[in-house]
Amino acid sequence: MEANIAVNSDNKETWSGGGAKPFGASYGKMMMWFFILSDALTFSGFLAAYGLTRFKFIDSWPIADEVFTHVPFFHGNYPMYYVAFMTFILIVSSVTMVLAVDAGHHMKQKKVALYMFVTIIFGLIFVGSQAWEWKTFIKGSYGAVKTKDNKILQFVKDGHQIALADFVTGERTDGREQHSRKNGLWFTKENTISQYSVAQVQEAFKNDPSLQIRSERIDLATKQKIILSRDESIKELSKASQVVEGANLHVNEYGNPIFADFFFFITGFHGFHVFSGIVINIIIFFNVVLGTYEKRGHYEMVEKVGLYWHFVDLVWVFVFTFFYLV
Repeated sequence: MEANIAVNSDNKETWSGGGAKPFGASYGKMMMWFFILSDALTFSGFLAAYGLTRFKFIDSWPIADEVFTHVPFFHGNYPMYYVAFMTFILIVSSVTMVLAVDAGHHMKQKKVALYMFVTIIFGLIFVGSQAWEWKTFIKGSYGAVKTKDNKILQFVKDGHQIALADFVTGERTDGREQHSRKNGLWFTKENTISQYSVAQVQEAFKNDPSLQIRSERIDLATKQKIILSRDESIKELSKASQVVEGANLHVNEYGNPIFADFFFFITGFHGFHVFSGIVINIIIFFNVVLGTYEKRGHYEMVEKVGLYWHFVDLVWVFVFTFFYLV
């Protein structure tokens, strides 16, 4: 079937199937740019909503340096180290993708395959790291308590935050068991309950006069969370209604629960993009190995998937800046 061709007043072709190319780009590449533009607007909306919400709750927003402090296989306080490593890995994967595209321009099949394979490996490392970060965030670090007026109270000793396990001993004393489908209300399974009861935490706190409470509120002058006096700490702790360990969509030990909502949604949405890019890269990689693009005489498909991969990397730079640096 003959392709439809639009003709302007000068009788010159402006678009045709396989004919003239707007801006020197093929149809496939143009559609990739349209997709990237629409996706960029989507991420912009999400990050704008995050920024506005954070500004609204600026005095209770979790401090990133106190939340993302873990490194796999190492114990200690390493604020932002592993997140910086993840970012470095993703940026390097953009470099290897550039090299793959350049090798495609020179019709070097083996180099295209090599650089795409390395890009896939780096992508898998990033997604695996993000999954580990989610698991760590959900599990929690220190534990806290939530009061009846929805405040998060953390525990400090000598000015440094400590975990519940550092001063609370023994098992739950209230006889509370986690609901399962067999013994739960309406045969539903309950989320994991805390290791300690509120009464246990209150009793252990009263027995150790060196402990104090750290509020979720931030002193905007010092950019640090406010530590209450001993008397104020006991008064606030008396309002405790729930022991919080880790983070979920309803409550989190680090502070304002909306932070966790945005964290899971935006980083998860980006992680889905990276995972999709890895799957596409794997498909293109096998096509390269099989010589599909050698037979076509060009590696434009590698270039198109490269555009998507660079976009995903660029979006992470903004996510990294909004969640971890600012």
